[in-house]
Order: sequence, then structure tokens, then C-alpha cells
Amino acid sequence: MHHDVEQARFNMIEQQIRPWEVLDGTVLDLLSRVPREQFVPDQYRGLAFADIEIPIGAGQTMLSPKMEGRILQALAIQPTDKVLEIGTGSGYFTALLASLAHEVHSIEINAELSRQAHEKLVQQGIQNVTLHVGDGVNTWHGNDTYDVIVFTGSLALPPEATQHLRMNGRLFAVIGQPPVMEATLIRRINEESFRQDVIFETCLPPLENAPQPQQFAF
Repeated sequence: MHHDVEQARFNMIEQQIRPWEVLDGTVLDLLSRVPREQFVPDQYRGLAFADIEIPIGAGQTMLSPKMEGRILQALAIQPTDKVLEIGTGSGYFTALLASLAHEVHSIEINAELSRQAHEKLVQQGIQNVTLHVGDGVNTWHGNDTYDVIVFTGSLALPPEATQHLRMNGRLFAVIGQPPVMEATLIRRINEESFRQDVIFETCLPPLENAPQPQQFAF
């Protein structure tokens, strides 16, 4: 059985993640080391390495493996980085972030998902994560600043969280509405200016309570 799991993990990296232009050795090594299957709900364990968004309850899903790889590659997380994650979900992507960064703060709107993620992170011996329960899109506004901010669901409008980026800080978000959303990397150049790059087009389920554009009524 163990061999089957390792083969499936190897196939995930070689057949899904590499072909999606994820070639960063640090990222590929990380995806081969952190056990994705341990964060997947038991009934979906057999699909842990499939190219899908696995349901995790509360109407939420895990990011697909190739999406996780592309986001990590784009963010280029450093060992000194302080990271803010909006949307803890299963805790797997949190574990990936924590394996690269100095510390991670992760906010989840669903208390039960946050509790389950905490259990799994503890089981993996990951200690540099602080989990928070709350609405990370709208109401969680500490005065802290971060080297990296990442949204694990889509936003219809560009996030205001850019103001919480440190100099040279990076923010990742999938912005837009179906069928066209853009995976966007925003980098803080100085106090006033930001550089915004669209990395690829995709579709991602929206984060709960994400602000919506005003609809014009005729």
C-alpha cells in the first residue's frame, strides 16, 4: 500500500505539476515530502493525488495539486518570511507554506474546518502556524504587515489587503468572476506603488463573504 501511495505522489508531480510549468526544485521537493493524503477527508483518501478540487466539507474544496504548485512557485517564499493565509481549509496548503516560511497566520471562517486543520498540522509536527477563526476577507484587520499574503479562494474584486504588505511583499489572489478569473501576483514596490502581474487564467470557488461588484439596475 505504501508503495502505491508513493507512486501516486510521484505521478502527481510528474504528470500534473511539472507539465503546468512548476519547475522550482524547492517546490517540487516540498510537494513530494508533505503528505497530502493526511489532509484529505477519509472518504476521498483514494483521490488525494488526483487533478481535482477535493471536497472538505462546509461547501469548501482543496486547491488542486497543480494550483498549489503554481502559487508556491509564484510567491517564492523565503525562510524569513511572515505569511498570512486567508482560507485555511484542509490545512494542507497551510502546511506547505509553513514548511517554507518563518511563520504563518491562517484565517478560516468555518470553526470546524479550522479545528480539523489544527489537528492535522499538530500530527505533522508543524509548529510555526497560528490559526484564527474569522472572516479573513472583510473583518480581520490587524495592524500587522506580512511578506506574503495568499487567498486560497477567488475574489470578485481586487483585495484591500495589499496595504498589509511589507516592502517587496507578495500577494496572490485569483480575481474575477466566472468564466474568466486571473491568478494575480501583486508585489509592493514602495509605500505607494505596486506591481501587478497576471500569471495564468483559471477558475476557483469564491471565498465566503467576498465583496461583490455593484450591480447596475436598469
